[in-house]
Amino acid sequence: MSALIISLIVIFAAELGDKSQLMAMTFAARFRALPVLVGITAATALTHLLSVAAGAALGAALPSGPISILAGAAFLGFAAWTLRGDELDEDEGGRARRATGSAILAVATAFFLAELGDKTMLATVTLAAEHAGLAGMVGVWAGSTIGMVAADALAIVVGRQLGKRLPERFIRYAAAAGFAVFAVLLIAEGVAEL
Repeated sequence: MSALIISLIVIFAAELGDKSQLMAMTFAARFRALPVLVGITAATALTHLLSVAAGAALGAALPSGPISILAGAAFLGFAAWTLRGDELDEDEGGRARRATGSAILAVATAFFLAELGDKTMLATVTLAAEHAGLAGMVGVWAGSTIGMVAADALAIVVGRQLGKRLPERFIRYAAAAGFAVFAVLLIAEGVAEL
């Protein structure tokens, strides 16, 4: 239980103001809140499961330089895709709002890539290395996942409110710019770690 509580608090605090929290706001401005939260939860659960396994097995952080560069390149692709945008007629727009599978996949993929080598992943690896045994590993995994999802849920609420008040064109340009900024930061972080 202590591993769960410590992990929840540490990861929640680490996530505040992190790039993935900003991504949650961006996605929430474009997609319905539930698919965004499901995508974040799935990616977080998987990423933190890998982190716990790595921390338990290795007791050290994963090399993150090349992973950050790959994630940055993917984010440049997300930026271009977002900037290009699509025009929908009323009928297509209604179907797009109802479609959740593609939104979940887009969010989960982006979050998974962004979290590889991120400070929350490395913090989870460290916490898992400190809490040996199955109970400790489960506690770290559950606590880190809950902490990150809770912090990103706050960002979703903010992103949904912005989406209701801002024109779609502005949201598209802002989202593309956000992805481009994340890409540059990830690539710079990866190059610095090589």
